[in-house]
Amino acid sequence: MKLGVIADDFTGASDIALTLAEGGMRVTQFIGTPEAPAGDIDAGVIALKSRTAPVDEAVDASARAYEWLCAQGARQIIFKVCSTFDSTDEGNIGPVLDMLVDRTGAEAVPVTPAFPENGRSVYQGHLFVEDRLLNESGLENHPLTPMTDPDLRRVLGRQSKHAVGHIDIINVRRGLDHLRRLLATPGPTCRIVDAIVDEDLVTLGRAALGFPLLCGGSGIALGLPSNFGLVPKTPDWTGAPGPGVVISGSCSNATRRQVAEYKDASPSREVTAEEAVSGAVMATDLVPWVMAQDGAPMIFSSADPDVVKSAQETFGRDVAASAIETLFAETAAGLAEAGVKRFVVAGGETSGAVVSGLRATALRIGPRLAPGVPATKVEDDRGLALALKSGNFGGEDFFSTALAMMEGKA
Repeated sequence: MKLGVIADDFTGASDIALTLAEGGMRVTQFIGTPEAPAGDIDAGVIALKSRTAPVDEAVDASARAYEWLCAQGARQIIFKVCSTFDSTDEGNIGPVLDMLVDRTGAEAVPVTPAFPENGRSVYQGHLFVEDRLLNESGLENHPLTPMTDPDLRRVLGRQSKHAVGHIDIINVRRGLDHLRRLLATPGPTCRIVDAIVDEDLVTLGRAALGFPLLCGGSGIALGLPSNFGLVPKTPDWTGAPGPGVVISGSCSNATRRQVAEYKDASPSREVTAEEAVSGAVMATDLVPWVMAQDGAPMIFSSADPDVVKSAQETFGRDVAASAIETLFAETAAGLAEAGVKRFVVAGGETSGAVVSGLRATALRIGPRLAPGVPATKVEDDRGLALALKSGNFGGEDFFSTALAMMEGKA
C-alpha cells in the first residue's frame, strides 16, 4: 500500500477514493478499520463515522485506522475532512490531527479542504463556497455542524494544540520547487494552503512528496498518484441491473433541490423526525411500500432547516438523528433482502447508516457519477451497487442520472 486515508465520514471516503482511482490507483474503501490485511492495492481508504463523534471517540477510532494503515505499508497518510471543514469549536478535526502529527512525527502538515470542481476554494486562508464565504453560504444553518467562521486559521487554531500558519496563493503559484521549499521551511506545524483551481491542488500534491501527513478534502489528493509514477484512468464498471431506491437524509440546499426534482417524476415518501422517534413509521412499513412502487422510489427525511431545528428542540438533536439513522439502516437491510440492488444515498450520516445496515465491509470504486461521487459495489456476492453522495454534491437531476449510470444505461 502506498497511500492510507482516514476519512471522517462515508461520503467523504468515497469522494477521495474516486480521486485516487481516477489518478490510476487501485483503491478499496473499507467500512471501518479492517481486521484482515488489505491485499494488493495502492491506496486504502478507511471510512469512519466520526465527523460528529465526541472527541475521544473520534481520536481513538482514527488512531486504530492509522495503526492498521501503517501495518499495510502506507508511506503517506491523508486525514480526509469535508470540503466545507464541518466542525464547530467542540469538533474533532484538530484533536485527530494532533494525534496524527504526534504519531507520524510530521513537522509540517499541508491543510486545505479546497475542491474547486464543487465550488470550494481557499483564498487568504478563508473558505469559500462558490462566490460566498462559508458562513454566508447556507452552511451556517447546518443542523449538526453550523459553520459560522470562514477563517480556517481561526477554526483549526481553536481546536489544535499546534500552531497554525498560512501559505497564500501567490506562493502556491510560484511553482512546485518554491512550494516544496516553503513547506520544508521550519514554522507552524499546520499550514492552511490556498487553492482556487485544480492546478493549485496538483502543485500542492506533488510538492507534498515524502511528507508523512496531509489533511484536507478530496482535492488534496489530485497530485498524489503521479508521485508514484501512476497515470490517470477511468475505473472499470459493469452495470448493476435490478430494482433501485433513493434514500435521502441530507438537509442541504442542494439535496433539497434534488429531492424536489425527483418527487415530480417518481414515487416518494417523507419520514419525519416525529414518526421515526415515536415508531409510527418502521422499516416493516417502508420496505413493502418501496417494493410495491414502479420504478425507483424515494424515501426522504430532508427538510427545511427551520423544520429540522424545531424537531431537534422537541426531541433533542441526538435522539432525532439517531432515530432516523436507525430507521434508514433497518430499511436498507430489508430492501436488500427483498431484492433491491441499487441504492442512491444522500447525506454523510445517512450513508453511514445505510452502509451499516447493509453490513458492507468494503467497497470497490467505480467511475464518477458526479464530481466527488463514484459508483461503488459492495465487495461480496450480493451484487449491490451504492452511490454515497455528500449533501451538497450533484446537480438537480443527480438521483435519476445516478440510478441510470449505475445500471449501465447512461
